Amino acid sequence: MAARGIYLAPFDELADPRRVARLAARAEERGWDGFFVWDHILYSPPVRGVADPWVTLSAVACATERLRIGPMVTPPARRRVQKLTRETVTLDHLSAGRLVLGLGLGGRHGEFGPFGDPDEPREQARLLDAALERLDAYWSGELEPPPVQRPRIPVWLAARWPNRRPVRRAARWDGVFPIDLPGPDTVAELVAEIAALREPGAGPFDVVVTNPPEVDPAPWAAAGATWCLTGFGPRPTEAAVRAAIDAGP
Repeated sequence: MAARGIYLAPFDELADPRRVARLAARAEERGWDGFFVWDHILYSPPVRGVADPWVTLSAVACATERLRIGPMVTPPARRRVQKLTRETVTLDHLSAGRLVLGLGLGGRHGEFGPFGDPDEPREQARLLDAALERLDAYWSGELEPPPVQRPRIPVWLAARWPNRRPVRRAARWDGVFPIDLPGPDTVAELVAEIAALREPGAGPFDVVVTNPPEVDPAPWAAAGATWCLTGFGPRPTEAAVRAAIDAGP
């Protein structure tokens, strides 16, 4: 059975960490398994208000005890990897080992070039690969303290379907977050491809999909998704998220 999570943009009405933390606590009470938030600096109109995901996740960590939490996804192209290391390890300790780190190239919403960050996809991919290498080294002892989770904090990599290079990158880590999948059949195709890429005995691997509340997650889980997230798009309302949470995982 696939784990079930809430996937939330902390924007506009929900750009308040206290509101998001209350929703996370409610999700835990209702039996959900995870709570994940978008990571952006800006977003395309009509979105205006955007909360910092790391501060928001800290509030969520303090309001919950069991939920898996994490950013989905953070782009290293606008992050300093040593700072990202400190944030991930601190949040892993704060949550008692419940953090999952989602990483990717990032969206196209005017949040790179205008701030002096690289916005060319090839350079963003290069920086992502470099960050993965350094994170692993920092977590392994180059910076202390280490994470609570051993051998490391799980890393899920975003992959925009049908691009193959991001899938190959993700296969070297702990999970894939495919974007724009056309349907459950492609999950089965993705699972088979990942299995062929991974070494025997490489350990568990997560395939994470997201759909609106009205979509039945059962076919996606049957096709091989290990996490089925309920998402609400870029302008979630507290009422809509609460209703989905209360409907149960």
